[in-house]
Formats: sequence, structure tokens, C-alpha cells
Amino acid sequence: METYARELIPPLAALGVRLTALVNREAAAADGPWHDVVPMELVPVRARNRIEWVRGEQQHVPRIAARIGADVVHSLASTAPVWGRGVRVTTVHDLQYLVVPDAHAGLRGLGMRALVPAAVRRSARVLADSHATKDDIVAHLGAPPGKIDVIQLGVSDRPRVTPAPERELRARLGLGERRVLLAVSGKRPPKNLMGLLDALAAIPPERRPLLVIPGYATPHEAELRTRAAALRLTADTVFIGWLPAADLEGLYALAAAFVFPSLYEGFGLPVLEAMSRGVPVACSDRSSVPEVAGDAALLFDPTDPRAIAGAVERLLADERLAAGLRARGLEHVKRFTWERTARETLAAYNRAL
Repeated sequence: METYARELIPPLAALGVRLTALVNREAAAADGPWHDVVPMELVPVRARNRIEWVRGEQQHVPRIAARIGADVVHSLASTAPVWGRGVRVTTVHDLQYLVVPDAHAGLRGLGMRALVPAAVRRSARVLADSHATKDDIVAHLGAPPGKIDVIQLGVSDRPRVTPAPERELRARLGLGERRVLLAVSGKRPPKNLMGLLDALAAIPPERRPLLVIPGYATPHEAELRTRAAALRLTADTVFIGWLPAADLEGLYALAAAFVFPSLYEGFGLPVLEAMSRGVPVACSDRSSVPEVAGDAALLFDPTDPRAIAGAVERLLADERLAAGLRARGLEHVKRFTWERTARETLAAYNRAL
């Protein structure tokens, strides 16, 4: 969702919208287009505290919107104010809290069950990242299909940082000289990294790639490490924390393949991000992922570790297949631009008004 905000604002502002970003304390302290592209209004809450997040959205946002004379209030993160002036537009990225209940437990889960349906009811238009998410909103929340606009996300075409040199990166991260299978996703149960470990164990040791999983630490990571140890995969898996951009680009540059075994996605942006870097992709055939991947990835059943293992082995063993997917992926991602996302978002504002 942070990527969505950062990438949508500049091309949307370029279309002539009088755009103001309402930003919490953490975002206000970080670099972003709300500093140098559009004016910013501070919502005086800390987003890491979920209760403050809700208070900011329900109390402060309507007041700020009234003060600045907003015609449209676009909420980017699946929930929205339930009162106040201005026409409501809400982007609902997914219904993970309903479809994969373990993903949002406790107070946060209860909050999502109340706030997301309320936002959908209150909004003049609802934006969904994919047709799969639109279908979920209709099926689970009873929203009229005609109220929902499917607006797919984009892939940034801005110049990227120079990748960290492969030899230096391999030495620093302890990757040795093995072929790298890269999995960039949140370390949370719905991402199905546990199933990916089971799949890795099904690949014979002499053909097994080194699985590299970067990303910030979560409570689920301890469970993943325990499973890797139980499967005797400690030497075959590398868990890395949050990486600088140059290191992440370096991992994409040296990866032999990218794997995305998620059980449920509202869109699946990592699939396109890997394709845009010329990495052949094997990914889940569930929810929105095949819609996003098209014919430019090798699909598998994410609930079957042997199917995941088979797809990974095919991608690593068949250079012709990998080269074909690499070329199709680079062509496929050209369809997904943030400029298109911005144009379709502006059209949704006009429909809402």
C-alpha cells in the first residue's frame, strides 16, 4: 500500500488534479511525493499504532477534508471515514481478513471486519486492484458490481539504483556460488513460504537451489526457520532482513528464478517487479496472481509442494523455457504503468462526482 501511494501520486498530480496528501507522522518524516510533488496535510497520529490509525482516519481526515474544501476523499488502504464532506472513493486491495482469517487476528481482524464493509457501503466508487478482488467484494460484502472499478497497479519505469556487484553481494550475504531462487514477499502465513520450504525439501540435494528470502522480520519467521531446520534445509535457505535498494537490485540481477507461492493476493505486485527485472517467474495459480502474471510465468498449485518443486526444477533446468519467460515477462509488464493507473483513477473520481 505504501508503494501504491508513492507511485500513484506523481502521475495523478500531473493530470491537473488539485491533490493534497493527508499523511501520518511516520510518512511525514520520510521522503515521499507528499513533500516535493503535492502539498501535505499532517494527520497527527502514528500509524504503527492501529488504534491511532483508526482515530486519524475517522476523526482527523474528515475535518481536514472539510477545511481544505476537498471534493473527493480517496482512501488508499481499504478503510475510509464513515462521515464528513466530500465524495468517498476507497481502494480495497484485498479481502484477506475474510478469505484468509489468520492473516489478521485479534483487534486488527475485528477492526477490518467492521471498517472495510462500512467503507464499501459509504463510498460512491470502490477501486479494486484486480477482477479477482472485485469478485470477492461482490461475493463477501454484497457490493453492486457496477459500483466497483478494476484499476490494476503499475510497475515503476523510473531509473533504479545500480545493483550491488554480484561477487561482493554473494560474499557479504553468504550465498556462495550456488544458483539462487529468490522469494520476495512478506514473511506471513498467507504468503505460503512454509509450503515453499516443503517444496525445496522435495528437490534432490544435488539439484537444490539456494532459497533466498529477504524482508523485514515477523513473528512467522521463527516458525519458518524452525521448519527449515526440521527439513534439514538450514544450509539451503538464507533469511535476510530489510535490504537497501542496491542490495535488492543485486539479488534480482543474480537470481536464476523468482518464486511466488502465495495462497491469496489482491494483486501480486512482486510478480511484475521480478518480470520487469528480467527474472523468470514461477508463481501461484490462485486468486489474482494468474490474472496479473498472464502467460509470462509458470503457474503451479500452491497447496501442493511437489507442484511447486516441479515448477522450480523446470525453470532451473530448461534454459529455453526460462529465456522464453524472461522475454515474455519484459514485454508483459509494459501493460502495467502507473500513468494508466492514474488516468483510470481520475476517471473513477469523475464517475463518483
